[in-house]
Amino acid sequence: MTSATRRPETPASTVPTRLIATDLDGTLLRDDKSVSKRTIAALAAAERAGIEVFFVTGRPARWMDVVSDHVHGHGLAICGNGAAVVDLHGGPGAHRFVKIRELEPRTAIDVIQLLRSAAPGTVCAVERTYGLHLEPGYPSLHMEPPEIVAPAEELLAADGLDADQPVLKVLAYHHELAPDDFLTVARAAIGDRANVTRSSPSALLEISGPGVSKASTLAQCCAERGISHEEVVAFGDMPNDVEMLTWAGQSYAMGNAHPAVIAAASGQTVANNEDGVAVVIERILAERF
Repeated sequence: MTSATRRPETPASTVPTRLIATDLDGTLLRDDKSVSKRTIAALAAAERAGIEVFFVTGRPARWMDVVSDHVHGHGLAICGNGAAVVDLHGGPGAHRFVKIRELEPRTAIDVIQLLRSAAPGTVCAVERTYGLHLEPGYPSLHMEPPEIVAPAEELLAADGLDADQPVLKVLAYHHELAPDDFLTVARAAIGDRANVTRSSPSALLEISGPGVSKASTLAQCCAERGISHEEVVAFGDMPNDVEMLTWAGQSYAMGNAHPAVIAAASGQTVANNEDGVAVVIERILAERF
């Protein structure tokens, strides 16, 4: 068990915190996908103190029920690694898209072809605003059955089923490559045509539109509120959090974080199963008052 007085490994900031940005899986959520009572209390206390809390995740809006009961104030979340800003106030199944930063289908097709050439055996899925569509051979990695199974070119066709829904990201899986090796190969092949990252322990990549990331969408949301990056404290554990942790004025890698995340963050807290986010929030509030 973690003591309530255990301190994260970073000095206190002289800039007051106005916004907390936290990843979910492996960060705010415990491994069983629950939010601990301690963390719920810390989030609520932050909001009462006038600090906004943004959930910033790779999850689609459909999978936000794990935190829908814990939104306060604005109730906004950044989903799909920055591809969408979602109002969670409606509850599960009634989320409203506030902003969408889509991956153009033609670009998605080009990126998939480049990836297949660089890493033969790659299979893909297409994440649209309201559903997940898979290629044949794509493994059952997700929390819902696919709505459509077809080659990626058909899934992304201008006249295809659900073509009226924006593409938020493409998921690419490889059965043989190691996760970090697959990420390195993909980034070299795709370049700046799209943003490529990963958050899964398996060789599963997440591909968004060029320039779309947790960091860039969070920066937009903060600018709309007159909040500078120095006033943001961010938390994460996987490579899809690196840009956000680098951008924020203070950032914390979880005790269970990927080495690239530890290198990018300005500090480190304890693991997700030890309520590492709550540990930092409690310290911020104690120093404020």
